[in-house]
Amino acid sequence: MKNKYKTSVMSIYGFVLLTLLAWSKSSSAFTLGSSRISKPLTSCSSAATEDTTSSSFKAPQPEIDRRRNLAIISHPDSGKTTMTEKLLLYGGAVQQAGAVRQKAEQRATRSDFMEMEQERGISISSTVMNFEYNNFGIRLMDTPGHQDFSEDTYRALAAADNALMLLDGAKGLEPQTRKLFEVCRLRRLPLFTFVNKLDRPALTPYEIIDQIEEEFGLEIHPVLWPIGDGDRFKGVLDRMDNTVHLYKRASQRGAKAEVELVPLSDTDRLQELINDDELFEKLLEDAEILAELIEPFDIERVLKGEQSPMFFGSAMTNFGVQLFLDKFCDMGAKPVGRVVSGKREDEEEELIAPEHNEFTGFIFKTQANLDPKHRDRLAYVRVVSGTYEKGMKVSHSRSKISKKYNLAQAQALFGADRSSVDVAYPGDVIGINNPGNFAIGDTLFTGNNRVAFPGIPSFSPEKFAYIRAPNPSDYKAFRKGVDQLLDEGAIQALRQRNDDGGGPLMLAAVGQLQFEVVQARLKSEYGVDSLMEPLGYSMARWVDSGWDAVDKADADGKLFGIMIVQDRWKRPVLLFRNDWKAASLANDEKYLDLKPW
Repeated sequence: MKNKYKTSVMSIYGFVLLTLLAWSKSSSAFTLGSSRISKPLTSCSSAATEDTTSSSFKAPQPEIDRRRNLAIISHPDSGKTTMTEKLLLYGGAVQQAGAVRQKAEQRATRSDFMEMEQERGISISSTVMNFEYNNFGIRLMDTPGHQDFSEDTYRALAAADNALMLLDGAKGLEPQTRKLFEVCRLRRLPLFTFVNKLDRPALTPYEIIDQIEEEFGLEIHPVLWPIGDGDRFKGVLDRMDNTVHLYKRASQRGAKAEVELVPLSDTDRLQELINDDELFEKLLEDAEILAELIEPFDIERVLKGEQSPMFFGSAMTNFGVQLFLDKFCDMGAKPVGRVVSGKREDEEEELIAPEHNEFTGFIFKTQANLDPKHRDRLAYVRVVSGTYEKGMKVSHSRSKISKKYNLAQAQALFGADRSSVDVAYPGDVIGINNPGNFAIGDTLFTGNNRVAFPGIPSFSPEKFAYIRAPNPSDYKAFRKGVDQLLDEGAIQALRQRNDDGGGPLMLAAVGQLQFEVVQARLKSEYGVDSLMEPLGYSMARWVDSGWDAVDKADADGKLFGIMIVQDRWKRPVLLFRNDWKAASLANDEKYLDLKPW
């Protein structure tokens, strides 16, 4: 199993992990990671004005300290979106949790709001939910689980300070969970583990702990411990205060579960309520074993990503969800700073802390048509330091520092719903109107010193297809839809060399499902049909040394069977039918300087 895992990671995501390593430790990743989705800013933007003034935007310390953001990651069908809904329920953000595959009397989930997500019961785009809970500001990010949409998940993790790894209790570690764990490790994120679906037959807790510790080398500290599984799942032991939480299913679908609290020391009462001698005896035995064998809880090691607090429960039946939320508020990392890029290797890294006097933030996602009626486009900004204030003017990492952009309005996000905000602080994720100036990986800042955070790594596409509108009368709407979807960064556009827009348009994506999403969104959001013609290529490489190198290789007969195209910024791209051909060309013709992005 380990050999299979290593092969899978290296063949599909190996280069991404290398990029992430550079992204987390060096400054060079800014150029590499954002180069294919960021375009040079023009000076004709209506939102830009000349302004050289500067003022302090230092954030109040209490506002920084009370914020917690959390990205939820998992293999598909581990219950991630259901978990998100139940956290919203217990956080008081909704009165009734939605269902991924809802019946007539149930509402849809808040996080899966796209039509295709609701039809298929899967997440295809990361979403942000903001809510208040016990005087904490919670910023929750639900991410896609399917590998075809992993790029969106990786971008969400760039904005996160904490991650929740959700496991299916019956399956333990699964391929996508393994890949996403490596990203969390490279980012040194505090990682919480929640073993879900205990209302179904499951692996023993010891088996799951052994899987994680042996495969990841990550120390596990069980905070909650399950009592039974499947039909015999009774509740959990809170090992922090030795209190047993016994659950009853909610009387109404989507409502909170009923719970009774009993001290572990009250054995007579416990035995009566559990009403299962085998489970009762095992609970007492497990409690004693864990107290003797498990390493003590160490919050410093948790915040360094060296120890993972583990929880057990069932999001579907609401068991253990509120306990996790309470513990996360106490244990989770408050907003952390980011290292800036652009420094020379001989210089020390500069950290922009949340307490920095100026506002800084970076864009990790763009989204079109959250409100299809208005054809709007939003840029998702993670605030790193300082205070966002309504109407403030900011500089842009790809523009002259004297050029200012007016952030007239920002919005707090709750799935597809939005509400205006006048201020935002470090750890917050806000949506700002994007008329086309902002791209994924961009940095916004105030003050007279330029700030540029490392860019967000990109995936190399593995699927390619021509796309066209069968009805000529739909061409204008078709092009508008494609352009706006391209700005989101989930797909790329390629064309024949020297094609300025009149020739066939080729799309490139990480997975086949991304093509299906494009066609579905063109139909539902722009009202146009589209036809796709798949191409028999499986790998793209950017020629970093430019077109002269391509011409030389082509003249020497080295590019036989390789398709030569250009991206949106007219940079040369080579398409290959197999890995061997790409590796052979890279090795034999090193002057091409082939890159996977």
